[in-house]
Amino acid sequence: MELVCPAGNYQSLIKAVDHGADAVYIGLKNETNARHFSGLNFSEAQITQAIHYAHQKNCRVFCAINTYPREQKWQLWKNAVDQAMSVGIDSLIVADIGVMDYIRKKSASYPIHLSVQASATNLQSLNFYFENFAIKRAVLPRVLSLAQVVKIARSAPVEIEVFGFGSLCIMAEGRCYLSSYLTGESPNTQGVCSPAAYVQWQDKGEILESRLNGLLIDRFNENENAGYPTLCKGRFDVNGNIEHALEEPTSLNTLNILPQLKKAGIAAIKIEGRQRSPAYVATVTKAWRNALNNLENSAIRLNNEVLAKLDTLAEGHQTTLGAYERSWQ
Repeated sequence: MELVCPAGNYQSLIKAVDHGADAVYIGLKNETNARHFSGLNFSEAQITQAIHYAHQKNCRVFCAINTYPREQKWQLWKNAVDQAMSVGIDSLIVADIGVMDYIRKKSASYPIHLSVQASATNLQSLNFYFENFAIKRAVLPRVLSLAQVVKIARSAPVEIEVFGFGSLCIMAEGRCYLSSYLTGESPNTQGVCSPAAYVQWQDKGEILESRLNGLLIDRFNENENAGYPTLCKGRFDVNGNIEHALEEPTSLNTLNILPQLKKAGIAAIKIEGRQRSPAYVATVTKAWRNALNNLENSAIRLNNEVLAKLDTLAEGHQTTLGAYERSWQ
């Protein structure tokens, strides 16, 4: 199985490549990708440098152009496709059918990977994208059980990629508009949940408050880790109890089910985290490279020290199998 790792900047790309990634995925410095944070992503000059470095070490580079264009800004998405294809990106990760159509008008064979943002959760959807846009691979949303993933992978007309590690989302990817109710900006069109311009931190002595466009999202005690304020992972007063009403911060970790994923014919394991640090990328890439190498040797060994280290990098310092382990369909 191919190991696909995040590269939010050039330093992270180097860490991923040097620690064993088979492919890295990046974004451009605009709202055409779903991690449109200040300080992240690549200029055209940086992309050329990144591709050269990765290709020297037999690592492919994918580019996410996976938000949904608005009519008045369609040219921005066209320009992003033109730029990525011209500099030698190995594949584009795309959600919008208009963007896919534009790629196909430029090239009948250029590799398109269906983004998780397209939220394709059934065989009929995958068949549609394959028949109409000749996609090569699809990234499945993190809302499917292991049984559902296995069933789709065995019948799909394309390669299947699944997330193996990283932050989880309460919503089906590509279908969340929750933060837009507070900020007026949708992550699906403008590339970021909880835009930094709307994030506020207020230090009140022993208490640190986080707000999103003025709404209190959470309060942290002096020794608590303060997470980035997203509405879905805030703590709220529910009948007198302060709790994570929608979703408790946690991260996905599928190391324990790698043999099942391999048996199902999964083509690639994706690590989430383009917004995370180069140190995060290095540690997670190394751990997963070792796990996949051992798996290919039919001798997967999960080192407790490695697992503990991954837990420290997880949201809320805890991991889960998420929807993979649910029994209901």
